[in-house]
Amino acid sequence: MQIITNTAGKELKKHGDSAFPCLVSYECLSGYETGSFLWHWHPEIELTYIEKGEMLYKVNQNTFHLKEGQALFGNANALHAGYMYHEQDCRYIPVTFDPKLIYGFSGSALFQKYTEPILRSFSLSAVPLDFSSEWHKDAVKDIREIIALDCKREPMYEFDMIARLQHFWKTLCKNMLDKAPAPSGQDEENYRRIRRIMSYIAEHYSEKILLDDIAELIHLSPSECSRLFKKCMNITLFGYIQEYRIERSLKYLEDSSCSITEAGLLSGFSDSNYYTKVFTKIKGCTPRQYRKNQEL
Repeated sequence: MQIITNTAGKELKKHGDSAFPCLVSYECLSGYETGSFLWHWHPEIELTYIEKGEMLYKVNQNTFHLKEGQALFGNANALHAGYMYHEQDCRYIPVTFDPKLIYGFSGSALFQKYTEPILRSFSLSAVPLDFSSEWHKDAVKDIREIIALDCKREPMYEFDMIARLQHFWKTLCKNMLDKAPAPSGQDEENYRRIRRIMSYIAEHYSEKILLDDIAELIHLSPSECSRLFKKCMNITLFGYIQEYRIERSLKYLEDSSCSITEAGLLSGFSDSNYYTKVFTKIKGCTPRQYRKNQEL
């Protein structure tokens, strides 16, 4: 299993339905073929509660180490990915919802005063609820109660879920609204460019990827393209391509009919020795060892 996205990296999974756009799901990192869910984004807000274990949760350029009982607010349209910590599994519960459940309609006071400023703030792409601030207790309590309400689904539970979501949002606003400056037009353009880059890599990872081609795609010079990616994603463009190719190679390694050399070639590595070297650096074991571990 892996996150299914379109060519722009947008997740295609429906989060609830048009009648009630909210989804509570129960996930574990080991359920993904790579032991991690790969970079993607969606227009919904996501509240992630860590039920068991730990996770390295990446949002845009930041990495958060989330532990059992903690949670994270993930803003709409933020790029995010999740990875195992020390190769240990993690059970987590994401609550994904359309922000319309908070504000009702786009012209409302709730939208203009309290929701839009946060939705449009790149500085609030994510807020870890790790109990480093006192208000985190109330925020995590709201998330736990939303999960419980969805689990029981008693008559008219939707009213209670919306009330809890709004209470969470009020708590978030009271503590973070003044830290949500309006984004510049340049910020928005930069993140559109990052999405184009990631989309291009997802489509062409098995082929030879040239910096000049990516730079031309987003209308920047090669050096400016590299600087932008490093600034926004906290990883070099070359490093991201390597990591992406390694993650994609795992599905081939899990197919016993596919050789190690073929797994590397299908993932964009023209040299099997180099593939093994990069794989070992990123995963901490060789491709052959990884395959044996999957067979146990």
